[in-house]
Amino acid sequence: MMVTSFLPWDLELLHLQRLKKLDPCPAQQVPKSEAEVATKIAIDAGFRHIDAAYLYENEEEVGRAIRSKIADGTVKREDIFYTSKLWVTFLRPELIQTALERSLKKLQLDYVDLYIIHFPIAMKPGEDLLPKDEHEKSIFDTVDLCGTWEALEKCKDRGLTKSIGVSNFNRRQLEMILNKPGLKYKPVCNQVECHPYFNQRKLLNFCKSKDIVLVAYSALGTQRDKRWVDQNSPVLLDDPVLCDLAKKHKRTPALIALRYQIQRGVVVLAKSFNEKRIKENMQVFEFQLPEEDMKVLDGINRNLRYIRAEFAIGHPEYPFMEEY
Repeated sequence: MMVTSFLPWDLELLHLQRLKKLDPCPAQQVPKSEAEVATKIAIDAGFRHIDAAYLYENEEEVGRAIRSKIADGTVKREDIFYTSKLWVTFLRPELIQTALERSLKKLQLDYVDLYIIHFPIAMKPGEDLLPKDEHEKSIFDTVDLCGTWEALEKCKDRGLTKSIGVSNFNRRQLEMILNKPGLKYKPVCNQVECHPYFNQRKLLNFCKSKDIVLVAYSALGTQRDKRWVDQNSPVLLDDPVLCDLAKKHKRTPALIALRYQIQRGVVVLAKSFNEKRIKENMQVFEFQLPEEDMKVLDGINRNLRYIRAEFAIGHPEYPFMEEY
């Protein structure tokens, strides 16, 4: 699937700018070829930050789309900001460079711009993405995340990635990395679920205090995949407050939700395979929300997490048991 990211980043520091982003994450079961088509559409529409992952199993298609747009002169490689993610079965330090090189081989790129730890829990190494025992229970692994981080630092030093970061880390886990003796590079970002129903105010404030960019996935409340999301949970884009503000500004509820995050200093990901919506998302830069509307949107926070990552529950580093 594709995610478009709003507010771009410097290659090293990921400082917020107006860079447009696309994320090919397959939360929905769709043909891999659609990731390639959607990536090309997004690049043509002006998106330059592509957020992907080993887990999504479509990096070959996304890489082909990027190379196609470079070949036809639409962009240069340095115009594209490509993010990939280290999956939980590769967190042992000795596996990390190989995992990144596998992604690069699929992409047929020399480097990624950002490589992040997808989730702070380790699972049994191997080809299974979610290894389970005969009782259908997740098979966990024990890994020192500081050792994992040191291996990421080496990947950066070797030029395989320009920047390194994390995803789904809570405050304690971020502090563990930040306080690591001999830290060479701190995480440039923390990618987490964040939307008006789960605005992550405390985590956002903490990240800002450490000059870590907060990146919002599920910024529109997820696509409600039955494998990951409780179907009884409220639909964010049907929220009456969001809909009223959309009417007020003559925009869609999705654009209001995206604009809210941008004005909070959050890099926001918006997935879509739909050409009309991909292009519509670019309108997020055409308007602003006044302070009173921002306060109204702050008020609809429910601390509602759609993505609970149940496969990881029970691991000592499961990040969602703490307040933030």
